[in-house]
Amino acid sequence: MSDSPKTLLLVDGSSYLYRAYHALPDLRNGEGLPTGAIYGMINMLRKLRNDYPAEYSACVFDAKGKTFRDDLYPAYKEHRPSMPEDLARQIEPIHEAVRALGWPIVVVDGVEADDVIGTLSRQAMEQGVRTVVSTGDKDLAQLVNEHVTLVNTMSGEVLDPPGVLAKFGVPPERIIDYLSLIGDAVDNVPGVPKVGPKTAVKWLAEHGSLDGVMAAASGIKGVVGENLRNTLEWLPMARRLVTVKTDCDLSKSVADFHALRETGEDKEQLVAFFQRYGFKTWLREATGESLPDARAQARARAATSAPAQGGLFDAPAPSAGDGAPPADDAAPTEIRYETVTTPGMLEDWLRRIESAPLVAIDTETTSLDPMQAQLVGISLSAAPGEACYIPVAHRGPDVAGLPEHGQLSREFVLERMRAWLEDASRPKLGQNLKYDIHVFANHGIKLRGVAHDTMLQSYVLASHRNHGMDSLAERLLSLKTITYEEVCGKGASQIGFDQIDLARATEYAAEDADVTLRLHRRMFPQVEAAAGLRRVYEEIEMPVSVVLQKVERNGVLIDAERLAAQSAELGQRMLALEQSAYEAAGQPFNLGSPKQIGEILFNQMKLPVVKKTASGAPSTDEEVLQKLAEDYPLPKLLLDYRGLSKLKSTYTDKLPKMVNPRTGRVHTSYGQATAVTGRLASTEPNLQNIPVRTDEGRRIREAFIAEPGSVIVSADYSQIELRIMAHISGDENLLRAFANGEDIHRATAAEIFGVERDAVSSEQRRYAKVINFGLIYGMSAFGLASNLGIERDAARHYIDRYFMRYPGVAHYMEETRQTAREQGYVETVFGRRLWLPDINGGSGPRRQAAERAAINAPMQGTAADLIKLSMIAVQDWLERDGLQTRQIMQVHDELVLEVPEHELELVKARLPELMCTVAELRVPLVAEVGSGANWEEAH
Repeated sequence: MSDSPKTLLLVDGSSYLYRAYHALPDLRNGEGLPTGAIYGMINMLRKLRNDYPAEYSACVFDAKGKTFRDDLYPAYKEHRPSMPEDLARQIEPIHEAVRALGWPIVVVDGVEADDVIGTLSRQAMEQGVRTVVSTGDKDLAQLVNEHVTLVNTMSGEVLDPPGVLAKFGVPPERIIDYLSLIGDAVDNVPGVPKVGPKTAVKWLAEHGSLDGVMAAASGIKGVVGENLRNTLEWLPMARRLVTVKTDCDLSKSVADFHALRETGEDKEQLVAFFQRYGFKTWLREATGESLPDARAQARARAATSAPAQGGLFDAPAPSAGDGAPPADDAAPTEIRYETVTTPGMLEDWLRRIESAPLVAIDTETTSLDPMQAQLVGISLSAAPGEACYIPVAHRGPDVAGLPEHGQLSREFVLERMRAWLEDASRPKLGQNLKYDIHVFANHGIKLRGVAHDTMLQSYVLASHRNHGMDSLAERLLSLKTITYEEVCGKGASQIGFDQIDLARATEYAAEDADVTLRLHRRMFPQVEAAAGLRRVYEEIEMPVSVVLQKVERNGVLIDAERLAAQSAELGQRMLALEQSAYEAAGQPFNLGSPKQIGEILFNQMKLPVVKKTASGAPSTDEEVLQKLAEDYPLPKLLLDYRGLSKLKSTYTDKLPKMVNPRTGRVHTSYGQATAVTGRLASTEPNLQNIPVRTDEGRRIREAFIAEPGSVIVSADYSQIELRIMAHISGDENLLRAFANGEDIHRATAAEIFGVERDAVSSEQRRYAKVINFGLIYGMSAFGLASNLGIERDAARHYIDRYFMRYPGVAHYMEETRQTAREQGYVETVFGRRLWLPDINGGSGPRRQAAERAAINAPMQGTAADLIKLSMIAVQDWLERDGLQTRQIMQVHDELVLEVPEHELELVKARLPELMCTVAELRVPLVAEVGSGANWEEAH
């Protein structure tokens, strides 16, 4: 028989309710009831029970109504917003699920959950029973001792006494003093103004306790000392408010912890619960049933001319948007896919889509290049489970045997569909519709009425997830779709879609349209439910998608001869660098071989090894070479060679080959659902990575030109992320500097170095610029020291001075980290959610990277929103006023336009005005405009 102590396992249910609600998407069951928090709680409780077996357990929730703290301090929790309605609707189901899982529920009137947990922990400790508390609430760290441990199932964090000290900088017995000094913004308990964790830890280390800090208040200098003295009368009250009680009367709800004996799950109740709320995976586990093969079921049903086709996330379908009836979580009971091969069948489908409130449309083509792709077929779906495929350019062996000419001609189909395709009043839905707009444009059709895009809905809901249709279908519909490779093959043996037999083509293509419609019915209600997400989707992502298609189609002229000359020059310089590298190494070698470079640098020349690869070999990556180049010539030569080689292969050699023979221009593709921050990505070619800090990179921009009679105009937001930081943080000094139109780096230098603005040296301004931009990217003292080439202590001093002069920024950073940890995401000014999957988990470095991203993402994301809003506003103006000016590129915070000379003055005057009025921030937006014969001259 084991002598190990028994365990009491307590769950801070009130803490986890909110975290589960915010951490998961807006999941709903077939009746439209929210289920995300329920899902999160069940997951957490099951994991906790597996990880921490216990003889006693309970889930503790706050009771409604006031507690003693409200009587002590009427403003207690005054600023806390009311519980979201969707979460409130999940409380009763959560209680039901918790009981079915075998957890006793403890709710004590007039007593907060923290105090119930504190009291039960004390009771258990007095009887030799250890306690494990599952929570995300820092206040409960004060309970930790050799008998009480905190665990956080969402982050994997375990806090014993050493863990508390490591995390907070003070031992558990000083957490109350620590919280009294810094305050608790969540509960509206003020601390000492401008005193954060660092100062609190320092004071408690120096003076031992809160009483010691208060006794020494007269000798503490500076603004914080004055703030402390002004807060002395309040601190005893703060201490009472943050102290968790351990002597509450719980007798009306639970006699003592012995009443909380572990019970098993009630399988019958769980089965009924999982059925009611649509948790299919758990239901199958509970009943032992397997999921039917949806594809096999679908193929068993016949369609007019083709086999039928139908179809991990426990997320039942919500109600559909656009007036459609509520979506059923199960796959449609009947799958009917048709191959349209006669005029009569086409007319039937035209009547169907003309009367439908929303139609999913998809194209099959000859190429992934949107400017080159030719139409092979069109698929449509107006109701779940019903879709058609209209082949127009197949050349498979089965085509000739069909009635009439085997398939309707492309010209006939497009002319019959033109009126519907170009009707802006007929709402259309697709998956990455920007591509389909290009395809129809290749055939002289202007696709209008673009209402919804499931790729963008997924992107707005969870930018960090995979937005491909196959992935979405599996995750949201529990449906394994047919992949392109399954139809056309892979690699060298892959054939074109136009060679696929019509039955198989219909099976694949009609499924795409059907699934797109079903995904919309699942996701759009979630977008609608959050005002910020709806705004981002409807006012930014959908309209800018149409604008991006026009920008891509406009393309940009390239001076191929200039690039050829530059390529030759780069080749000559690379040869010279190669010879210099041979001389430095004492032998010829392959400058593109990491193995040979490693052999020469580390085995022959005995240079210090900076870091190693995963296999244990010395690394020769760019970071290593940059470090070695500070002291040795060969690494510097290798870096220069690599830089020129990349420019030559990526741009000067490649760009002329990418000119579209039909338009004479280069047409990049803008990835709208790529970067988690909302930034656009540019591919084939990537116009965003052309280096601008080197002469060679800037010369490449000289090859981006305007057609005769026009010029290039560039408009660039000035210091946009710093302005957004000022707006979000509300720091008075930053706001004042921008409002007065000051040089922000000079103003920062004056603050940090304690000099008048006129006395700031160029070196001081350079330091301030690095600090300004570095801190918003989460740069540490080590990073700043490396960047500036100074000692780490000096870098730390500069950072401390910065936060002293800009306290609003420090407050924003700390508050943002906490918010990100609590809800799993941060938001832009416009409501875009930027998810941070590693903020409460992952390794230490990954979690730290997520914390840095939490600080910077709102600024990057807001900047992305602003430039997209600018593109929309500019395009609206150009089209409304009938101008010939064209937007041709978007790069970072810059818009590039091709402007006829007779419109130049108008555009240069109107463009910055539009860009600076798309949103109103607490600081003025500034856009700088330039013009020239090429991009470099204009920039």
